[in-house]
Amino acid sequence: MASNDRAFDARYSQARSALRGELVAVLVLGVLLLVVLVVLQWYLARRFHRILNPGVLGATVCTLLAVLLGAQVISASAGHLRVARHDAFDSVVALSRARAIAYDANADESRYLLDPERRGRYERAFLEKSQQLYGLRGATLTSYDAELATTWQAYRADRRDLRFTGEFRRELDNITFAGEQSAAEETVEAYAVYERDDRRIRALLAAGKEREAVEFCMGWEAGTSNAHFGAWMTALDKVTDINRQHFTTSVRDGRSAVTEQLPGGCALLLAAMALTCLGLRPRFAEFR
Repeated sequence: MASNDRAFDARYSQARSALRGELVAVLVLGVLLLVVLVVLQWYLARRFHRILNPGVLGATVCTLLAVLLGAQVISASAGHLRVARHDAFDSVVALSRARAIAYDANADESRYLLDPERRGRYERAFLEKSQQLYGLRGATLTSYDAELATTWQAYRADRRDLRFTGEFRRELDNITFAGEQSAAEETVEAYAVYERDDRRIRALLAAGKEREAVEFCMGWEAGTSNAHFGAWMTALDKVTDINRQHFTTSVRDGRSAVTEQLPGGCALLLAAMALTCLGLRPRFAEFR
């Protein structure tokens, strides 16, 4: 995912630079063409003692509309590109990382039960992945749940509160679309339930209730750890889908802005050429 993100970011930077260059070119060439038409109108009025040439005037209006339309199309494309890259895809990256980390953490939890000789290693790995998802500085497995609850309550009171980090924070700092805020918050709350389940598993094991710990960890009945993990993944997929749908929509709208409006701009420029020729034709006839 990281390599795809870097590749996409490089393409995005190239596309953004290209759009900036195209916008400058449209504006500069458009202004030059308008200046030429205005000077031509002035010359015809002075040379032939007429106030306005209707053909050249129509060409000027068409050119102005073509320039405005071209600038609008490029600006709209840049806007759709920004939404696709930053508003949508940045969230998809964070949430996809979260999903991969979640499955690794869940596997570490199972290994903790099944491999007694390496329990310390898997416990540390689980905590490390928890910190990648919802980072709490200095937290241990013993203090993690309480600190998560405290910092989450603070965030719900003030969304500018910065006492936690991680992939969930990346998503929560990039809320853009309708329904995304509530879906992201539901994901974190489902994650908190799963984290509390982990502590219950470890407590059962410490109390010598290994069979109960295994059943609670690996069963899929309602109220078990795996059931809560599934609910967490469902919530995570929901907020990911919101961003993916908007990414797809932004890409489609960006392409539509070009394919649907560009022919209109070309038609206006062709009309400007035709009107200029029609406007000059009577004047050329006077030289015969």
